[in-house]
Amino acid sequence: MRNLNIVSVLLLVILVSLTPVFSWKKEEFRNCDQTPFCKRARSRNPGDCSIFADQVSISDGDLTAKLFSKNQSHDDPVNPLILSLSVYQDGIMRLKIDEDPTSNPPKNRFQVPDVVLPDFLSKKLHLQRLTTETIDGDVGRSSIVYLSDDYEAVLRHDPLEVYVRYKGSNSRLLSLNSNGLFDFEQLRVKNEGEDWEERFRSHTDTRPYGPQSISFDVSFYDSDFVYGIPEHATSFALRPTRGPNVEESEPYRLFNLDVFEYIHDSPFGLYGSIPFMISHGKSGKTSGFFWLNAAEMQIDVMGDGWNAESGISLPSKQKRIDTFWMSEAGIVDTFFFVGPSPKEVVRQYTSVTGLPSMPQLFATAYHQCRWNYRDEEDVEQVDAKFDEHDIPYDVLWLDIEHTDGKRYFTWDKALFPHPEEMQKKLASKGRHMVTIVDPHIKRDESFWLHKEATQKGHYVKDVSGKDFDGWCWPGSSSYPDMVNPEIRTWWSDKFSYDNYVGSTPSLYIWNDMNEPSVFNGPEVTMPRDALHIGNVEHRELHNVYGYYFHMATADGLVKRENGRDRPFVLSRAFFAGSQRYGAVWTGDNSADWDQLRVSVPMILTLGLTGISFSGADVGGFFGNPDTELLVRWYQLGAYYPFFRAHAHHDTKRREPWLFGERNTELMKEAIHIRYMLLPYFYTLFREANATGIPVVRPLWMEFPSDEATFKNDEAFMVGNAILVQGIYTERAKHASVYLPGKEYWYDMRTGTAVKGGITHKLEVSEESIPAFQRAGTIIPRKDRFRRSSTQMVNDPYTLVVALNSSQSAEGELYIDDGKSFAFLQGASIYRRFVFSNGKLTSVNMAPNSSGKSQFSSECIIDRIILLGYFGGSKSASIEPANQKAEIEFGPLRLRGKGPSVVTIRKPGVRISDDWTVKIL
Repeated sequence: MRNLNIVSVLLLVILVSLTPVFSWKKEEFRNCDQTPFCKRARSRNPGDCSIFADQVSISDGDLTAKLFSKNQSHDDPVNPLILSLSVYQDGIMRLKIDEDPTSNPPKNRFQVPDVVLPDFLSKKLHLQRLTTETIDGDVGRSSIVYLSDDYEAVLRHDPLEVYVRYKGSNSRLLSLNSNGLFDFEQLRVKNEGEDWEERFRSHTDTRPYGPQSISFDVSFYDSDFVYGIPEHATSFALRPTRGPNVEESEPYRLFNLDVFEYIHDSPFGLYGSIPFMISHGKSGKTSGFFWLNAAEMQIDVMGDGWNAESGISLPSKQKRIDTFWMSEAGIVDTFFFVGPSPKEVVRQYTSVTGLPSMPQLFATAYHQCRWNYRDEEDVEQVDAKFDEHDIPYDVLWLDIEHTDGKRYFTWDKALFPHPEEMQKKLASKGRHMVTIVDPHIKRDESFWLHKEATQKGHYVKDVSGKDFDGWCWPGSSSYPDMVNPEIRTWWSDKFSYDNYVGSTPSLYIWNDMNEPSVFNGPEVTMPRDALHIGNVEHRELHNVYGYYFHMATADGLVKRENGRDRPFVLSRAFFAGSQRYGAVWTGDNSADWDQLRVSVPMILTLGLTGISFSGADVGGFFGNPDTELLVRWYQLGAYYPFFRAHAHHDTKRREPWLFGERNTELMKEAIHIRYMLLPYFYTLFREANATGIPVVRPLWMEFPSDEATFKNDEAFMVGNAILVQGIYTERAKHASVYLPGKEYWYDMRTGTAVKGGITHKLEVSEESIPAFQRAGTIIPRKDRFRRSSTQMVNDPYTLVVALNSSQSAEGELYIDDGKSFAFLQGASIYRRFVFSNGKLTSVNMAPNSSGKSQFSSECIIDRIILLGYFGGSKSASIEPANQKAEIEFGPLRLRGKGPSVVTIRKPGVRISDDWTVKIL
């Protein structure tokens, strides 16, 4: 027996060691037909819902009602449900439906905590009254309450329907249950002889509380496309999953999974889940819908004609897109966002779930990563090679092999005997290090962290109440119950210098495998019947586990520095609100052209759903990219919000200097572009931090009425000023680039003006991918290259003024200390530049400071480049300094060959001052 156990353990060890090298196998993951709640929900027909609302009233500022079923029986009575509808500032409506606590359900359903901001809850509008009317075509009554000056919320009593309409009409914006698909499986006691267990492959889910799923339809009116609900490797505009002529029959799955070498163009769920969908259409109107639910979710996008044979008469003839939302557990806790613009919808959503955190400056630069840099000598050599080849970088990363036997918060004493000295050497050049810390804790009685977690009872429990024991990188592992705030506090303390021995202030953290990944678990994740605090089943909160882990880690880094410095934590798993705690990346992609292509819609979708700080592994994690693909990936990745190269340990080394002199120059140039644009990127990160508007945006966010942009996910905007078009095929000689709007665009490599409003077939070369600056914008740059962003802090600025047809332009620049939270007390510089009537003016846009903390900069503007300037002047006056500057032709970029452009040389004005430069 003992020998058999040893063999079993050895087989599991082999499984753990081999798991990452296998490609994705579809049969190892459940589809809808293998997922009972999804299969049951999809079998329902339009109009099957028999729920109606009664006892409608205003209570504690909310519209409330009880929901009853018409399909009652003496043998199986259906308890009433409780509905509450709340209204918040900015036209946000919250709809909750839960079981009636007076019916004594077997347990309370899980409601996701710590996602909705307390500040948002304080913005509730206390409803005073409702009106009742019989809307045209209805037999029964509807209750109407105020939502905003332009919108009303309507509760249709029978059949049940909730919708938002334009005030003064019955024209709709959003609705729930218009197709009568609402279903709510109530918790109950198991009848004798019932089998509630579910089986998939070799795993059994005990399901002690039985079926508890919820499903309903949501309709978006005057809409042509819907977007959002990451994470999927598919198109930006979500394609239909049901209906006539729909090839793909699987719904979009939201279930955080460790999926290695995932395939592109699939609705299969990946590492993170955000149940937030946005619609947009020719009307120019945008709306959004968010379901705060952390259980597994499946979402269908219905194609035209999906319900043609239903025979039901819908209450509205407006053009719409119908969607169908299904969840295994939880409650209905939904938010309706009225927009009406794309940016307004994103702003409304982030007012609920939180604004993106402001990163440190170094984190917005280039990161170099590999599984694994072998030892301290390897780290030192890689660092030296970047300097030797004049390639800037800011962060070197260490994967799991740096630890002592996969015990996190430790170092391999043979390979990394002097971790503090290693980090200090990097820090002397302004560089940083990131190490990996995953949630699985090695079950080793000699490991201090495991002993402490065990003694304190901090682990997730299995269905029998024992500490859950699963397999991951260390072998036998247990997982802290991050849902518990006390355990999150305990975890955050582990990042102190006393606990994380060998860490220094320049060390930051990477959270991987936090879906959570369990190699021997069902679908490589934690069993659904595992137990968290309060006997909450894992099925009820699976998608939020990684969010809490990310939160606790970020809090730990803040605590480590006594609240002074901003944290940097990269997480693979995410949920709504993850934007508050750091960056995410798109996981274990592959080195092929399709994966390069799909990275763009994946990043656009993350930005649209709040997570602005995201990127894909440059070069692809799995496999060996050919040189052309690697170069193209660097050229595109330089515009990702999060710019990191990463690779699997079985791949060939691929640092930028290993592919011949010419390719080294091409990759170096791509990295230089990122460093040149860091002032612009950092300004955009501050905009995201203040408004929620993402750094990288779909074209239609800037051009919401341009139909040609609605499905375009090969190109994207960086802020409002730069359009980037990737090259996604090998040996490409031409690229089709659509430039929206009526104004010109300026080629960022040549300065050439290109007409907007049409698609151009452009010649492309190996040197760059198409990138254009929009006429009417001003971009701040730094043109001197250093070893790292930290060493560029005092360098002068260049302003690139791209004039429109009115010979005007405007732009912004944000600066702070790049590190601390002092900017929240006003310690920053925020300037607005306006060019009009031959004058460039710098205006202070910073809010009044509290006086507690100030920030200053002695940086000056060294060059002002004028693209599209028609005049022939030779000089400019500078006020109030009463000086002059020369106007001459100069290089568009300081390095390399390039065209000459009109340049105001050395105006010498300080970036922090008010000034005017007037062309004479």
